[in-house]
Amino acid sequence: MNNESVPVEDRNNLRSHALKFIILLGIVSLLADMTYEGARSITGQYLAILGANAVVVGFVAGFGEFIGYALRLVSGYLSDKTRKYWAITITGYFINLLAVPLLALAGSWEIAAVLLIAERMGKAFRTPARDVMLSHACSEVGQGWGFGLHEAMDQIGAIMGPLIVAFVLFFNGSYQTSFAILLIPAVLALSVLAVSRFLYPNPHELEIKTPKLETKGFKHVYWIYMAAVALIALGFVDFPLIAFHFKNSLIVSDSLTPVFYAIAMGVDALAALVFGRLFDKIGLSIMIVVAVLSAFFAPLVFLGGFYSALVGIALWGIGLGAQESIMRASIAGMSPVQRRGTAYGVFNTIFGIFWFIGSLTMGILYDISIPYLVIFSMVAQLASVPLFMLIIKSR
Repeated sequence: MNNESVPVEDRNNLRSHALKFIILLGIVSLLADMTYEGARSITGQYLAILGANAVVVGFVAGFGEFIGYALRLVSGYLSDKTRKYWAITITGYFINLLAVPLLALAGSWEIAAVLLIAERMGKAFRTPARDVMLSHACSEVGQGWGFGLHEAMDQIGAIMGPLIVAFVLFFNGSYQTSFAILLIPAVLALSVLAVSRFLYPNPHELEIKTPKLETKGFKHVYWIYMAAVALIALGFVDFPLIAFHFKNSLIVSDSLTPVFYAIAMGVDALAALVFGRLFDKIGLSIMIVVAVLSAFFAPLVFLGGFYSALVGIALWGIGLGAQESIMRASIAGMSPVQRRGTAYGVFNTIFGIFWFIGSLTMGILYDISIPYLVIFSMVAQLASVPLFMLIIKSR
């Protein structure tokens, strides 16, 4: 059955339910991001206070992403095999969110590192299954717009979380207090997730039109896309290293660093909506624009002063918004519906491996030469442009 065979009234009703489902998951993500993005806005400084150096910060950030993204391959495969999308999603959210307030009890950077990695693992475990459920709903409203809307709501939480942390620190609260307060949105997120599961136990029913794609494997264009994604990830600096640089160079104060992060999240949200809509209209060519813009965040953040860092962090937010909306939306159209969980798992695993390699490399380069770090970041991201052009030409 396809959309053309469904009465207009039923199609409108289906779209309405699909939109409601996207919004519900968006609220979950809003509260979840309020929790762990609030924490991530201060983890660089927190690790430094606990005795970590730049290499450790780069390693923890990169290794957390690597383990987190690598686990998504297993989780995606497990999702496709078991079809237990809700069970996997809920389990992942529990681990993801409850690790954050426990950071308040960390007495050393080693314990904090374990909790940060656990948080990433929880996110990894639930992401492919959640994205598959989300892709079913997005197919009825536009993949770019649907994922963009979800990401925009997600980033509202990513703005609020760091601002809450900044508020606590501004009034001389401790880092431990900041982490403890984040227990509140964590509990709320899990509550809304339970409601979503009750209202929409079978999200696949939200997608009537099944893509006519091969089911035996992934297309050649998918693997070219993975190569481009790998280069983007390789050159994209994780925020803990940026926060470490702000503290080390005294460019941005401790209390303003979460505000910078919140600004990046705001730009991320806007970029996700704008570029998501453009993706639905003109396709993957919009990623070329994003890649070029994002590449210039490194020199502005690491080589300039306060205001250039502010502009750079906005460009960093644009890059992040595209990663969370356009990149995910593209996967739905490049993979068989029966193997969509695996497709998201492979995508996230490759992204995570190269993010880890890039984060560790740039952590090392930071101690050697900051200009070398900037060159590495820019070259890696700009190298993705020819691959995106090849994909566009082949399609």
